[in-house]
Amino acid sequence: MSAAAPTAAPASWRDLLELTKPRLSLLSVLTTLVGYAAARPGWHPREFAFLCLGTCACAGGVAAVNQWMESDTDARMARTADRPLPAGRLPPGNAFVLGWGLTAFGLGCLFAQVNGLASFFALATVVSYLALYTPAKRESSWATEIGAIAGAFPPLIGWAAAEGGRIHVGSLGWILFGILATWQIPHFMAIAWTYRDDYAKVNFPMLTTRDPDGGRVARWSLINTFAVVALCLLPSLLGLTSLAYAVVTALLGAWFLARALAFLRPAGRDASARRLFLCSIAWLPLQLGALVIDRLYLAP
Repeated sequence: MSAAAPTAAPASWRDLLELTKPRLSLLSVLTTLVGYAAARPGWHPREFAFLCLGTCACAGGVAAVNQWMESDTDARMARTADRPLPAGRLPPGNAFVLGWGLTAFGLGCLFAQVNGLASFFALATVVSYLALYTPAKRESSWATEIGAIAGAFPPLIGWAAAEGGRIHVGSLGWILFGILATWQIPHFMAIAWTYRDDYAKVNFPMLTTRDPDGGRVARWSLINTFAVVALCLLPSLLGLTSLAYAVVTALLGAWFLARALAFLRPAGRDASARRLFLCSIAWLPLQLGALVIDRLYLAP
């Protein structure tokens, strides 16, 4: 008798949840709320609830469609091979239906229950992530930068919600857009350097697969770290935040810059990339938390 071929474990609710990339989706929701709080709209529970619901649905839907689009390359990379689609625990159609269903629900929720500008920025996120960033990963060395722009829209969703229907985004809203866009470069360069062999397997033309010693990767990370720290100090220069915020930002920025500078050293670059990645994860909520607290309680 021949041995039976192994079968994949049956799908569970955890597989469906994994399709939505809950940690990445949570980051989108939290940065949306940062934009909302920074605009200081007052407390509007119904608007707040629908903003959270709509953004969460859009973020989860985009993540599911992205995994449907990338299931072939995910199957060839060690870090993604156990995702529900490449592992065979879910049929591709499930991801397609779930993804587009959540996305349509989220956009409709934002349009009908929040306002048109908020839904426009959410749609910009969907289009830039799925139509630009996802295919660019296979074709362009600038895919990371394209993805950074796509990932920077959530604060504008929140700011637009706080404006109550006015076609307006204040300067701080655009500064938040810039902060999110530039923060993602050192954050994802650290990830891409750590998993450069995986990306090389699928021929992604990323900077980390074309820079064997990592010098260009480290310099580009440092340039964007300087940029994000400068953008974080800009609200104080414009009189939008207090001196206390500027001091906290300078201290957090020095820490972030120290990690980016360490990444420049060829010796121990793998370990430095890991430390830069962990620093970027911790730095973002601390920095944005300081901004929100300052705007709500200390800013003029």
